[in-house]
Amino acid sequence: MQIPVVRNVLEANEKLADQVRRRLSAGKILTLNLISSPGAGKTSLLERTLRDLAGEFRMAVIEGDLQTDNDARRVAATGAQAVQINTEGGCHLNSSMILQALENIDLDGLDILFIENVGNLVCPVEFDCGEDAKIALLSVAEGDDKPEKYPLLFNLARAMILNKIDLLPHVDFDTRRARNFATRLNRDLAVFEVSCRSGQGLESWYDWLRAMRAAKRDGVLPGQEASA
Repeated sequence: MQIPVVRNVLEANEKLADQVRRRLSAGKILTLNLISSPGAGKTSLLERTLRDLAGEFRMAVIEGDLQTDNDARRVAATGAQAVQINTEGGCHLNSSMILQALENIDLDGLDILFIENVGNLVCPVEFDCGEDAKIALLSVAEGDDKPEKYPLLFNLARAMILNKIDLLPHVDFDTRRARNFATRLNRDLAVFEVSCRSGQGLESWYDWLRAMRAAKRDGVLPGQEASA
């Protein structure tokens, strides 16, 4: 008896992810999937980004967590649209969840949709959520060998954010080592060293978002044909 369970699950997810992607691409909405360990600072990064770029872009966030709506409340306090997905113990978001969440978001005129995935460096990477790009977020409170230990995320990500660099004087973290591990896996990886507390490095991240949003608007992201 053949039981191709994993293949069937992933194939079903891919089909729904294509639906998500087509729906969001129709509105030229840049969609970014943020993936990190718990506590690396995804929500803090989003809070700063949503507030600092509120005058430039209309943004929304889909929050993924095991329980509570704590992060969604923090995001909503910035004035951005926020939808919470509670996975009730599930270790990742999938495209079916994203499709349902989109029913609660006003997509008209939306520029950027952020997906804050469940804190996990393994499972969320395997499931396409219909995003244009995965963003790997790593804090300096973690080991600088994370890219080497969890290579798939850093191989697939379009950008890596090294967060909490204000803590570097107090932790044993080699930013050059982390960069080297990651860029050996992915030579096209954009790398940003930031502090959401002090604001250091955030403007480079914002410039990258501006460029990605412009590319999405013009239909020139990889895999998309340029607009006529």
